Amino acid sequence: MISEFLNMLGSAVADVLKPHGPAVAGAPSSYAPGDFSIHFFLQLAVILIACRVVGWLGKKLLGQPQVVGEMIAGVVLGPSLLGLLFPDLQAAIFPKETRNVLYTGAQLGVGLYMFLVGITLEIDHFKSKARSAFGVSLAGIVMPFLVAAAITPLLLNVPGLFAAGISTSSATLFMGACIALTAFPMLARIINERGLAKTSLGTLSLTAGAFDDAVSWCVLAIVLATFGAGPGVAVLAIVGGVGYATFLMLFGRRLLAPLGRAVERAGEMSMTVLAITMTLFCLSAFFMDAIGIHAIFGGFILGAVMPRGLFAEELKKKVEPLAVVLLLPMFFTYSGLNTRMDMVNSAELLLIALGILAASIFAKFGACYAAARIAGENNRTALGIGALMNSRGLMELIIINIGLQKGIIGPTLFSMLVLMAIVTTVMASPLFELVYGRKARASGELDALDGKLAAGAA
Repeated sequence: MISEFLNMLGSAVADVLKPHGPAVAGAPSSYAPGDFSIHFFLQLAVILIACRVVGWLGKKLLGQPQVVGEMIAGVVLGPSLLGLLFPDLQAAIFPKETRNVLYTGAQLGVGLYMFLVGITLEIDHFKSKARSAFGVSLAGIVMPFLVAAAITPLLLNVPGLFAAGISTSSATLFMGACIALTAFPMLARIINERGLAKTSLGTLSLTAGAFDDAVSWCVLAIVLATFGAGPGVAVLAIVGGVGYATFLMLFGRRLLAPLGRAVERAGEMSMTVLAITMTLFCLSAFFMDAIGIHAIFGGFILGAVMPRGLFAEELKKKVEPLAVVLLLPMFFTYSGLNTRMDMVNSAELLLIALGILAASIFAKFGACYAAARIAGENNRTALGIGALMNSRGLMELIIINIGLQKGIIGPTLFSMLVLMAIVTTVMASPLFELVYGRKARASGELDALDGKLAAGAA
């Protein structure tokens, strides 16, 4: 009786999840609009459950922040685990045909979150630490490209890592961009969850990470131009991105000040002001995406020049819970769906993967630490900056997915870079706690800050 009921239930669910649209070439049916809706809501429910459960386990067992658990949950829901153990179930919940819808939601989530991070950014701290931020940013770019120039010729001799016929210069630029990349959204989440959003260390790391990521995306645009996209792609990305950021930094606060005054007069944020703010966010994200950088930088740069005070408090109160809990996890899951962990399957390839990992840690952690020390930061702060800047996260997965799709790298190198991204991200939080967080809490530095934040939230 129970088995019959379960079979009937399984058949009913399978019927709901199959495509119901008209036949297309090579398939008896296609996905109708209602099918996309059904899958989208089911995917959201599965993503939320997985992120909460894995995030909780990561906190309890490994001491990792929620964001790292969400990253791992994304990989768990992809072909690396769920697809490996239950391929039919994974394909039924996340069919390839529905991933464009999930991608759009993912971009909205990560862009909106970075918009809120920009609003939290303390510009005064950056101004006071401009020398350190510039030095860390420069080191985080120069050293990775020097390391890439040293290891790329060796990687080109291994069949299958890079596309056949790729030039040494293009391969070096791509590897340099991958090593230089910082997990900007994840860096922001770690800084917020560790109570560092309003500290000079947090602001310095965010600013340096934003600059390094922007440079990496511009370099990627140059590499893509050599693969047939044309030089206009690189020129548009670099000139458009720099021009837009410069315009906002020079005139943004003055132009947006009336929004802040309107909220101060009313004592709260009206629906009209919220609608105007969200429209500006969408246009900013659209522009940066359209010129070939990334939507998240449009959100972050606009957030950095938005009014502070009551405006920022009201906006975070209305938008942040939905962005963090519902929308942002889609970003991690979408990237996880494109990740495979079973490609590094020999001792030789494992050694190469470990070599790339070691070189990447040296180029980012070591260089940023040294730059911060040279700029005058104390040893503990410099180590903390190096630990945070070394995290690659799923921004790395995005850029290497582009490399794989465009035929720049092969599946094997892709998997090695995935391994590097996950290891450097998982190690970021415990390494930061070891070199900075524990002593800061023992001295009362972070406890006092947390108290201020709690008072502000109340």
